[in-house]
Amino acid sequence: MAAVRDTSERRQQISAMVRERGSVQVTPLARRFGVSVQTIRKDLHYLQERGVAERAYGGAIAADAVNVVAEAPVETKRSIHTDEKARIGALAAAMVMPGESIVLDSGTTTLQIALALRDDEDITVLTNDLEIGAALSRKERINVVMLGGTLRRKNMAFYGAQTVASLDDLHVDKLFLGVDGLDIERGITTHFEPEAMLNRKMVQAARSVIAVTDRSKFGRVCLHRIINVEEIDHLVTDEAVTDEVQSASERLGFRIHLA
Repeated sequence: MAAVRDTSERRQQISAMVRERGSVQVTPLARRFGVSVQTIRKDLHYLQERGVAERAYGGAIAADAVNVVAEAPVETKRSIHTDEKARIGALAAAMVMPGESIVLDSGTTTLQIALALRDDEDITVLTNDLEIGAALSRKERINVVMLGGTLRRKNMAFYGAQTVASLDDLHVDKLFLGVDGLDIERGITTHFEPEAMLNRKMVQAARSVIAVTDRSKFGRVCLHRIINVEEIDHLVTDEAVTDEVQSASERLGFRIHLA
């Protein structure tokens, strides 16, 4: 289309796109309207101030699509969906083979994987989660690598540039990725931007990406996108999934495992 340089008209069009699509990305918008990415970022900031959109990694999400407005404390997360998380953890742990190296993302579901892992000296586990590290320390044979950084007490896990950099030269067989939100169109999302940045680095380091979540996270969209759903290889969840998720599995090529 022809470049749209009139600020008011461009912002009206971007606003309409956000409402219609649910999310937009900076770089495609800059190409579409023939302006710089800095100009688009100013446009998105303008829309955020007016309650139309919320800024997210690389773009923005419709304000009414962000349906998880607050992150629950880890103590609350531990107390909900406990049976489902235990079943998911046991099934996911059974996917780890001798000789493999894996990453366990922070979270109460991935903690269940740590608890269910067999104590095998041929298994190496990397994690940024303090509680997962403590659980694995009680197993005498598993090799444990803690990804250091700055401790975030809200979920007792490490984040920051140091944490991301620790993965620079590492290659692992599997990443078990916990999620705050999983939406087929808007992807796998989280509340905390440094977590999204670290998770993307984990994805780059892993040969296989396995999302682990109970059904309560389906359809939720948090502010910060980690990856698109088509970037996962497996989804481990509880009981039957929705028709939308089943259809996406067949269309996008990831395999569903029901705990």
